[in-house]
Amino acid sequence: MQARLNVMELAPDAYAALRGVEAYLRSCGLEHALLELVKVRASQINGCAYCLDMHSRDARQRGEAEQRLYLLNAWRDSPLYSERERAALAWTECLTLVASQGAPDAVYEALRRHFSPVQIVSLSTAIGMINLWNRLMIGMRAQYAPRPPAAA
Repeated sequence: MQARLNVMELAPDAYAALRGVEAYLRSCGLEHALLELVKVRASQINGCAYCLDMHSRDARQRGEAEQRLYLLNAWRDSPLYSERERAALAWTECLTLVASQGAPDAVYEALRRHFSPVQIVSLSTAIGMINLWNRLMIGMRAQYAPRPPAAA
């Protein structure tokens, strides 16, 4: 598969605006580990190889356990995630699949037990951003650099 267009080169102002939102998210007070889980989960749902590569790598560099990344697709059936993370992951799935699932009150109420109103807005912004990045990277066929497997 060949890349189509380079967003950074062709629309540097748009790219800078997106990076500005990302800068806000890095400083909004939500845990970076939580944000990486959200980014990986949305990217799994959307099938974005570029973002999965980037955010799973970023999560590992920040100390995330590989097992938690491997089991993220089945977070409901794993004891490895906190109640706060579960609320965020459920919200991630709702907003990523909003056209078919909406944003049910039960999921929102679970979210409210673990996040302040400002944190809910920031988390929702993060979910919206990763969905935007997924769509850009999938649409433009962004390429990630394959890495050789680690030596045993």
